[in-house]
Amino acid sequence: MRSLRTTSYAVRSPHGFRAASAVVVTAALLALAGCTSDRGAVEPLGDDPEVTTSRDLTVFAAASLQRPFEELGRIFEDAHPGVTVRFSFGGSSGLVAQLAEGAPGDVLATANEPTMADAVKDSLVAGDPKPFASNTLQVVVPADNPAGVRTLADLAKPGTQVVLCAPAVPCGAASAALEKAAGVDIRPVSEEQSVTDVLGKVRSGEADAGLVYVTDVASAGSEVTGIDVPEAAAVVNTYPIAALRDAADAGLAAEFVALVTGTEGGEVLADAGFRAP
Repeated sequence: MRSLRTTSYAVRSPHGFRAASAVVVTAALLALAGCTSDRGAVEPLGDDPEVTTSRDLTVFAAASLQRPFEELGRIFEDAHPGVTVRFSFGGSSGLVAQLAEGAPGDVLATANEPTMADAVKDSLVAGDPKPFASNTLQVVVPADNPAGVRTLADLAKPGTQVVLCAPAVPCGAASAALEKAAGVDIRPVSEEQSVTDVLGKVRSGEADAGLVYVTDVASAGSEVTGIDVPEAAAVVNTYPIAALRDAADAGLAAEFVALVTGTEGGEVLADAGFRAP
């Protein structure tokens, strides 16, 4: 902060020179006010380690990552006093579209590599994306399984109300690949923009079955039942992460990427059912 410079003037008034003193004090207070941060952040004062800068880190992440990423966000905040991690979860293709339209963000994590490749093509990311996890699909049904679904082929039976992810969404692309591998043609009653939307319709009983990631079945607990599909082992989604080119704090974004791709991040992801990439 620049040193304060004040000048006293003799101002005559019925009260003598008291008015002059008031002018000097007022000028000093105004100068001090001008030294505060224009950004509204809490700026560090001197070398006091207890005073920190308030910063936000915005992470765009695939909907299936919500549970482990929220835990990693808390870990990151604990290690970075003054930092708040904010998430935007959704279908990966929709997230990339938002960023391409100018939505501000610092980190992007998608549920497959082709969608991240779109972000790279649009020059949205900084550096090379890093794979950090993988996931496979399961058939999901309500806990009481009213339609009696037992196999993937049952999803193609007439009258079975099935919901899938839209083809443009990573879980939708994986579902199409799984159908092809198993030789099954599923006619869904609706196509959703995120895997959590598919899970939500099955969980609420609006649908008899759907295709979601094994991690989503695990997160729903006793509300749903997952049915393994042998062909799913050949249809694996690899999740990449990258700092965004227009990140407000490139260093902070890189540190979050390092957390996710490091040992601690791997443990949190494994606990949520994800596999190594």
